Amino acid sequence: MNVGGDRPEIVCICGSARFASEMRTANRDLTFAGAIVVAPGEADGPITDEQKSALAALHLRKIDLADRVLVVNPGGYIGESTRREIAYARAAGKPVSFTDPV
Repeated sequence: MNVGGDRPEIVCICGSARFASEMRTANRDLTFAGAIVVAPGEADGPITDEQKSALAALHLRKIDLADRVLVVNPGGYIGESTRREIAYARAAGKPVSFTDPV
């Protein structure tokens, strides 16, 4: 998973908050495989619309940092926010892969 030189590959995980457990599993697996992982922030309760917007904008910056994007989509589910993130990543030339067929 080396990208060039000594830097490990950076992978940004995207997906619905309903798949938090699956995203944690993907994070663990990628980390043990030698990747640097950036993932969505997690909240342990309700968040405001302002916080949601701030987290969405921050996640796009995480995509900017990544070498590629992994979409965690059990059952093929991709929500509206994740669709925007996929479009953003593709527009930035980032490879996008999925845990489940789309």
